[in-house]
Amino acid sequence: MFENRVIFHVDVNAAYLSWEAVYRLRHLGAKEDLRSQAAGVAGDTAMRHGIILAKSIPAKKYGIRTGESILEAKRKCPSLILVQPHYQLYEKSSKAFIEILKEFSPAVEQYSIDEAFMDMTGTQTLWHSPEAAAETVRKRIRDELGFTVNIGISSNKVLAKMASDFEKPDKVHTLFPGEIGTKLWPLPVSDLFFAGSKTVGKLESLGIYTIRELARTDPEILKSHLKKYGEILWAFANGIDTSPVEPEPEANKGYGNSLTLPFDVTDIRQARLALLGLSETLGARMRKDQVMAQVFTLSIKTWDFHCYSHQKKFSDPTDLTEEIYKSAVLLFRQIWKGEPIRHLGIRGSCLTRKDMPVQESLFQGEAYEKRRKAEMTVDRIRQRYGADAVKRAAFLDTPIDHMSGGISREKRTVLYKLPAERYER
Repeated sequence: MFENRVIFHVDVNAAYLSWEAVYRLRHLGAKEDLRSQAAGVAGDTAMRHGIILAKSIPAKKYGIRTGESILEAKRKCPSLILVQPHYQLYEKSSKAFIEILKEFSPAVEQYSIDEAFMDMTGTQTLWHSPEAAAETVRKRIRDELGFTVNIGISSNKVLAKMASDFEKPDKVHTLFPGEIGTKLWPLPVSDLFFAGSKTVGKLESLGIYTIRELARTDPEILKSHLKKYGEILWAFANGIDTSPVEPEPEANKGYGNSLTLPFDVTDIRQARLALLGLSETLGARMRKDQVMAQVFTLSIKTWDFHCYSHQKKFSDPTDLTEEIYKSAVLLFRQIWKGEPIRHLGIRGSCLTRKDMPVQESLFQGEAYEKRRKAEMTVDRIRQRYGADAVKRAAFLDTPIDHMSGGISREKRTVLYKLPAERYER
């Protein structure tokens, strides 16, 4: 049954950079295309988000990699053109991209902001072949939206995704089960979907360097070294995947929020202020989705990138900002060792939804509901008049955002320089 499926994986080529390039060409009158130059999208070094988020093909030729620091990238290519990320633009571009895909299939699963799966099973009578359908989708996106995509075609999601990573940009590739031996198995094991750098290191220590070698390894051996993860990788190496394309996203199992601080925090008052800002944003998200959390986890990344965390299950589930904040401060006091802090994160799990029965304690009564109504009123005011319409006085004259985490403000709104071709270098 699964071998008769037709699945597409559609991946935008260098998405952030492509969307920036199209916007500048079509709306700002840029004379040159970022995609044809050694260019990249990178975070703000002043806000300590200074890594490469996307790069052009010419930049890739210099050895520049996504995720490396701006300093490392500049060493490889001193003339590298860098532009700030603009997430509002990316969200609009992603939405337009997905809307086109939905015209071709009722089953579209958005996998990330710049990629999606399409179940094209049953549409064979509409097209001469899956390749012909994919070419139509590819050309439609390029002609209407101005950016290019790669499309992988197979009978399952994993093989379709692997196919879309073949030669780029603006290509259609197939990887059906009968093509695994020639197209997939010769590749290095690091190219396999789901194989991270640590896992690759373990596999190579076992003498497994190619996907073919992984596919032919006894799965029990892999399981003994990588546990359940080893079985999954063995299945992927053999082209086995029965997961469906799911148009409706799976409900959140937890809600997280984190912040890279603009400076190393060494004072507990500053840390508490950052935790309050994270709690504001996290609480608002949970109230919007009508969920409460009973388990909270606090994570810390120190100045030297050492990470540790601590979690605790509390007696009552909550979605109130002040309760989340109190939980975070309690956890922080229990684990902080006094080192300068670079990054803080809070996560709520063990969720209780509004329609689920919950045993309330003696402390959750009329006063608790009044506090919830007050916070929901603030949520509505901010939604209507902007996030800064209501702000706690504690955040006045501080560089820490009163609603921290998620996509930071400097990434959402970019003041483009004019003329457009004068990019930041």
